[in-house]
Amino acid sequence: MRKCGKGLGSLPQRRLLASAVASASLVFGFTQSAIAADTSSVTLEPMEVVQKLNSYGVERTRTATKTDTPLRNVPQSISVVTDTQIRDQSMQGMADVVRYVPGVQMAQGEGHRDAPILRGNATTADFFVDGMRDDVQYLRDLYNVERVEVLKGPNGMIFGRGGSGGLINRVTKQANWTDGREVGLTYGSWENRRMTGDFNQAVNERLALRLTALFEDSNSFRDHGELERWAINPTASFALSDATLIEVGYEHFEDDRTVDRGLPSFTASGRSRGEPLKVNESTHFGSPDDSFSTAEVDALNARISHEFANGVQLSNQTRYADYAKFYQNLYPSAAYNAATNQVQLGAYNNATDRINLINQTDLTIAGHALGFDHTLLVGAELSRQVTENFRETGYFNAAGTQKNTFVTPQDSIYQGPVVFSHSATDADNESVADNTALYVQDQIQLTQHWELLLGVRYDNFKVDVDDYKGGVHTQLASSDDLFSPRAGLIYKPLDNLSFYTSYSIAYVPRAGEQLASLTASNRSLDPEEFTNREIGVKWDIHPRLAATAALYNLERTNVATADPSDPTRSILVDGQRVRGVELSLTGNLTDAWQITGGYAYQNSEMQTPGFEGNEIAQVPRDSFSLWNRYDLNSQWGLGLGAIYQSDVFAAADNKVVLPSFTRFDAAVYYTVSPELRLQLNVENLLNEEYYASAHGNNNIMPGSPLAVGLSANVSF
Repeated sequence: MRKCGKGLGSLPQRRLLASAVASASLVFGFTQSAIAADTSSVTLEPMEVVQKLNSYGVERTRTATKTDTPLRNVPQSISVVTDTQIRDQSMQGMADVVRYVPGVQMAQGEGHRDAPILRGNATTADFFVDGMRDDVQYLRDLYNVERVEVLKGPNGMIFGRGGSGGLINRVTKQANWTDGREVGLTYGSWENRRMTGDFNQAVNERLALRLTALFEDSNSFRDHGELERWAINPTASFALSDATLIEVGYEHFEDDRTVDRGLPSFTASGRSRGEPLKVNESTHFGSPDDSFSTAEVDALNARISHEFANGVQLSNQTRYADYAKFYQNLYPSAAYNAATNQVQLGAYNNATDRINLINQTDLTIAGHALGFDHTLLVGAELSRQVTENFRETGYFNAAGTQKNTFVTPQDSIYQGPVVFSHSATDADNESVADNTALYVQDQIQLTQHWELLLGVRYDNFKVDVDDYKGGVHTQLASSDDLFSPRAGLIYKPLDNLSFYTSYSIAYVPRAGEQLASLTASNRSLDPEEFTNREIGVKWDIHPRLAATAALYNLERTNVATADPSDPTRSILVDGQRVRGVELSLTGNLTDAWQITGGYAYQNSEMQTPGFEGNEIAQVPRDSFSLWNRYDLNSQWGLGLGAIYQSDVFAAADNKVVLPSFTRFDAAVYYTVSPELRLQLNVENLLNEEYYASAHGNNNIMPGSPLAVGLSANVSF
């Protein structure tokens, strides 16, 4: 495969890189001049969610509005998973994070990528790191994460394209002036072996250094499920003055694992709907030796921020990331056939290389004008994404003509030959996506009790694709002008209680979320549009306990489908609608008792031709979760959680059902000393048999049986 032939050496990319460097230099020079002119001592405010020490609750956020705002003043449903909750539940990846987040499910992702479903909208690209896009398909880890923020509903005004049903933002650990060194060790069921490190040191009053690292070598309850990953993330913070901060960091991350697509379905005679094939939950269908995934990420991040004495804040952030992703798999490609006692297998591989270069500049001005207090945000973003995508089909004979083979449930491992070669229909393309964005937002204090949020973002999004499919070189291009508005009205009868209503729109251009879906028939069509209307209430019951409720209607329109009268052309139709309710409660009931949990009701409906009236795949009508931690004394603590999900359909055709389930988790905590903490986590305490996720009707992943993990955290 070509390695990003249109890399940063090309003229347009050199211009973008130069623009990013120039922007950073401009900001740096501007802040230096401001320092010289401003003799006042100003202390930088935190650039992040403010969190209580060892708490599940948070009070403020910058991510949702790019300004320092109390959560109850943000007209949007937001869930924040803190580092305390991550540690208490022994979370390791995104699937662990969303387990206790109402309104979010995790699809299977073909066994090699994160694939959340947010308010009924599936995505593999709506991931961000410190507010910057991280959209390649891989499985992320939490070793360097301070917290994870899940923003629900369209987020186009702040984050640009995508974010159709919501997005997930990881806030990483940055060097600071609080010294600390910690090593974490975990050993669990099926040889789950994991080690993490976090070393933070203040060199002097102006310089702090931090290093986070990971190594894991684990197996799985699934046969042949092997995983090895490692990562290192050094960061440095430079306080040029009390008002100016520079943060830089570099991450190298590698993930190698067996790709596991799970079980096929089976429809019994006389039944209208199928269910997962009843076999042992460890059964692997395919060829483990030929099914693997490798992901490698190298990312450099830099941020410069300055706070002036007059309430003006300026920041500039750049992210350069180089991704290399490859996966190959043999998988169940059809339902189990009872007449022949066989399961059909297919095979393919896919390689993706991508380079992201993104630069953001934000100017925030707090002041009084026209009789009102304002917090005004003005920002700009420049980005370039260069992607290469190459796919090969697997054949089960040397002639390259047999695309399928068969195994049985009793002998599910294929041991015959498989050859991968590029066919005329396999993807082979290069794309360059350039985006220029401007956005403005105003948070207006109308009266003591009323606040108004108004914002709009303009994106000029251009994609050029060189498609080599079938050996024919085709050049495609598209350009979209996207206007993403957001409006919210907040009423606060009390300081700790707010009611809100909001309206927002986001878009997904025809290139798709992975920038490879542009075709001759769809390039001139309008982007998909996602419109969210929401009302809600946020109540800080007391300073350490917050309750929220949201009622929303999210519509997806401009979905491309073949014209019934002319299959060679595409037309736009309505796609789907989700009407839902989300309830959450997070924080401390008492000094010793912490909880986090919620309930979601999602009434989903497909509207595309052929699926009208069907429910959206893997969107439960009802879901509930609740996690408790109770500290018996200063040394001992107990944790108990419950998760319920009503039955769901595996795919849009609603032909296969995954049954409802209730799962319990538990934990025991023991603080040996201030330097040593031990904890025992038990997943699926009652050994419930259930199905956790799917990727279509015949790639269904069983949930883990009872699993135990023992962790030790050593501080020094």
